[in-house]
Amino acid sequence: MLKGMTAHANDFAVDVRGLRKRYGGVTAVDGLDLGIRRGEVFGLLGPNGAGKSTTVEILQGNRSRDGGEVSVLGADPATGTRAWRSRVGIVWQDESAPAELTVRETVRHFARYYPRPRDPAEVIRLVGLEAKSDSRIKALSGGQRRRLDVALGVIGGPELLLLDEPTTGFDPAARRQFWDLIRLLADEGTTILLTTHYLEEAETLADRLAVVARGRVVAEGTPTGLRRRYGGEASVTWTEADGSPRRELTDTPTRTVAALMHRFDGEIPGLTVTRPTLEDVYLRLTGQEAAR
Repeated sequence: MLKGMTAHANDFAVDVRGLRKRYGGVTAVDGLDLGIRRGEVFGLLGPNGAGKSTTVEILQGNRSRDGGEVSVLGADPATGTRAWRSRVGIVWQDESAPAELTVRETVRHFARYYPRPRDPAEVIRLVGLEAKSDSRIKALSGGQRRRLDVALGVIGGPELLLLDEPTTGFDPAARRQFWDLIRLLADEGTTILLTTHYLEEAETLADRLAVVARGRVVAEGTPTGLRRRYGGEASVTWTEADGSPRRELTDTPTRTVAALMHRFDGEIPGLTVTRPTLEDVYLRLTGQEAAR
């Protein structure tokens, strides 16, 4: 571990410097730097193939790295002990549990792997599977199986929870319930790393975000900060007295609206102010803006 990383050990649950991983001739992670403070919800955004899942696998100790320094909860995942692993929870994109067991049996079984697990009944309730407690896994819908995956990720009461596309297959109601669970875990002090393609989810949950493209972090900050820094100008549109539409791009939309108010008596016809969204920022940073 680098000396600089040791100095940050008490501040960061995850500290990554220059992470690299290749698969044959393909570079999946190319000098990635990442710092996640203890107790924060951190979102990792990027297109498919950007290196997000590989990074999460390395942080969890399930995949080796080719270069760089990694500290997770003060230890190198490559040499993590069983006690260290019990402090890290994970929800992968694709999980599988014994199809013949019931939800209750599965959660109770996994709870035995941890020294201080959460109450299985409480976890089943938190993920919205109370009504399915006695159902066999093979009888669950895809969304219900995903909820079970989340339950297995949090049953150990982890200090760090790694979530790789956790709400894939969730309907809107289940997604909102999952958000409530993440807020509860964050309030309890759990550090959470979330990868997701749902930008609304990232903006709602994350204290900070990193955008990854081609194996590197290309931008990092709060959702608001990223919009301000990379979002570009706001768009102000209105309709002139002769009925013609007008549009102005500006960094000071409030000033533009104030000037229009002096020109019109009463309401400004057809006024809209559109500020850059996180989606606009994401597409720009990942080079997909033109394809929108």
